[in-house]
Amino acid sequence: MSFDSLGLPEELLRAVKEQGYTEPSPIQAQAIPVILEGKDIMAAAQTGTGKTAGFTLPLLANLMNGERAKANQVRVLILTPTRELAAQIHESVKNYGKNLPLRSAVVFGGVKINPQMQLLRQGVDVLVATPGRLLDLYQQNAVRFKQLEVLVLDEADRMLDMGFIHDIKRIIKFLPTERQNLLFSATFSPDIRKLAKGLVNNPVEISVSPRNTTAESVTQFVYEVDKTKKSPLLTTLIKENDWKQVLVFSKTKHGANRLTKQLEARGIRAAAIHGNKSQGARTKALAAFKDGQVNVLVATDIAARGIDIDQLPQVVNFDLPHVSEDYVHRIGRTGRAGNVGEAVSLVCAEEFKLLKDIEKLIKKVIPRKTVAGFEPGTPLPPSGLDAPSKPNKPKNARTGHRDGQRSGAGTGSSQKQRGTRNNFVSE
Repeated sequence: MSFDSLGLPEELLRAVKEQGYTEPSPIQAQAIPVILEGKDIMAAAQTGTGKTAGFTLPLLANLMNGERAKANQVRVLILTPTRELAAQIHESVKNYGKNLPLRSAVVFGGVKINPQMQLLRQGVDVLVATPGRLLDLYQQNAVRFKQLEVLVLDEADRMLDMGFIHDIKRIIKFLPTERQNLLFSATFSPDIRKLAKGLVNNPVEISVSPRNTTAESVTQFVYEVDKTKKSPLLTTLIKENDWKQVLVFSKTKHGANRLTKQLEARGIRAAAIHGNKSQGARTKALAAFKDGQVNVLVATDIAARGIDIDQLPQVVNFDLPHVSEDYVHRIGRTGRAGNVGEAVSLVCAEEFKLLKDIEKLIKKVIPRKTVAGFEPGTPLPPSGLDAPSKPNKPKNARTGHRDGQRSGAGTGSSQKQRGTRNNFVSE
């Protein structure tokens, strides 16, 4: 299949070709025709699947035919959880819409609001926004939604994790009821489906990858190491393997700062990116990482959400995430678009339960390694998935019960408990 067969106008096909793409990804092939038809969708797509172009291209195509946005009005609203992701999406909108007479803008917190208000005065066809800054602008009458045609919720699962649910509900109340709704999420959790009930109408559901799976193109390893030796081990791995571009995940902002300083002290160019950094500092660090001025970017999960780098070769979990699904999101930043990648986790004995939960989630034992001079004082226990299953012991039948009657069938309380458990599982 080619982009030519999806029904996109020539202006967009030229822009796609200039970006170097010839064939649509699975999410693009499925989503683009549906969005062009004006239908609502719920799409489950991991980071790096091409979902941004999957909704940007058809939205731009549909906007070509309508009335241009008037002063302070918006025709398409794209809500995202982080500043970095908002900037990334807006960049895609500009790249794909370069041949179209459409206006776009991006608004988020951490920077002055007045320039954003001035941008909105002329009206924008596509507005990319974080929820908090959008509410600020609405309260100051800088943005209105009378002309709104489409609402896009991107990374909906992360927005719920970050506590944006109340902001999203407030924003939805301001919007026209007649609109197209596009919801994108890494997973369709019960909370996401609950949110979707009041948002999308008869949606087409699209899923391009099994839930909580890792890409086959990503090689995964665990390096066993004591907690106190993680930093020098990371330095050794970077230098001995000559890693040029490494995204490292830290569980805390302070930990990210500390690790960055330690790496720099050992001659490795590193930068930290997290919520305590100003927007300018975050943008600068990401740009330096992309163009090779910085070899190692140390990030927290939330700050890394908008990082989109082609052919990122290495991802390192300096700390394992407490939420197993975040492991899948983290390592999904390498091995994209058919490229190979490597995901390395530095794991100490205290993190064994987190490792065990991750392996259970991805249904895979992650191979373990040790490096000479960094052998852990307390080795990790064997993986739970490696343990042989215990054969079921035959139960001795109770005396005095009739053939075909389950033992204990007459005990109402145990039967009730069993039924309750079964009902819970079936739900």
